[in-house]
Amino acid sequence: MLKRSSQARLLATSVHLPHGYRTMAETRARIAAAGSPFVPPPGALELSGIRGVHVKEPDEQCSDLAMAAAGKALAEAGVTVADVDLLLFASSGQDLIEPATAHVVAAKLGATCPAFDVKNACNSVLNALQVARALIETGQYGTVLIACGEAPTLAVRWHLPDLRAFRTASPGYTVSDAGAALLLTAGPAGDGEPGVLATVFSADSASWDVCTVMAGGSMHPRGDDEEVCTLRLNGDLVETGRRHVPRFLDAHAEEVARARESAFVAVHQISLPQYRRCCAEFGLPVERSLATVVEHGNVASASLPLQLALARESGRAGPGDLVALVGLASGFSVGLALLRL
Repeated sequence: MLKRSSQARLLATSVHLPHGYRTMAETRARIAAAGSPFVPPPGALELSGIRGVHVKEPDEQCSDLAMAAAGKALAEAGVTVADVDLLLFASSGQDLIEPATAHVVAAKLGATCPAFDVKNACNSVLNALQVARALIETGQYGTVLIACGEAPTLAVRWHLPDLRAFRTASPGYTVSDAGAALLLTAGPAGDGEPGVLATVFSADSASWDVCTVMAGGSMHPRGDDEEVCTLRLNGDLVETGRRHVPRFLDAHAEEVARARESAFVAVHQISLPQYRRCCAEFGLPVERSLATVVEHGNVASASLPLQLALARESGRAGPGDLVALVGLASGFSVGLALLRL
């Protein structure tokens, strides 16, 4: 392995949560108000362990959520958008098919640097961190802004004809809107120095159809069918994880061992039971993590930045600490990043 002269250092982490908030009781009431033949019984939605989700305003776009978070990150770091050499928009959502949403975010921020999207479902931000790290370490860019804008509440199914439709659409009731941003710059290399120390990934792409939003692409370009416009669970996502995670643990044993010893661990959170199960399967310390999913829902690829930002605000992670970011995403992919703050 070539010796690095510099490494990507995290300058700021920020999150923007929309003011709108919908409880699980309000979600059930809306399903009933839609005239659904099937309405989930009281307590069914609460099995996720989630109390409610953040909901953007009707006229807010993914780019707006990303812009708000990016502005906070720039202010936190004490830099201006003119100091940014590259802007990456990383999200499972987007403003439109063409062009890349990164350009919309850049225009709203007043950035004139190169910009492009990084997309891999709920691992989008984690993969963008991998890309930013590589570009900074190879000297192509000095400062990289990763901006994320998630609006998955747009993919909720409100009219339920039967129990089967509810089960298929169930992931949609726990997803939450959010913006997030990470600002990275070049710093001195070394394990004891602040920076991104490792990024490792694996995938089980044969399971791409387990969880989908089909509308908007070449399969279903018009998106005029409720079946393809909603977030759908088409298979057993838990079983997919159980099958793939052991392979990831074996392939990246050294990085996983360091994650277990880190001061703070952020784990992508879909539900409270999934979060606990994931920590157990990875052997991660629950007492050194935060169950953000309870109050904030599943904020998709903004999940890891949200946890890291809250950990830093509360003093659970600070300068010099080693932190781990563990991502899981439909597709199916698993990722792990190690950072020293």
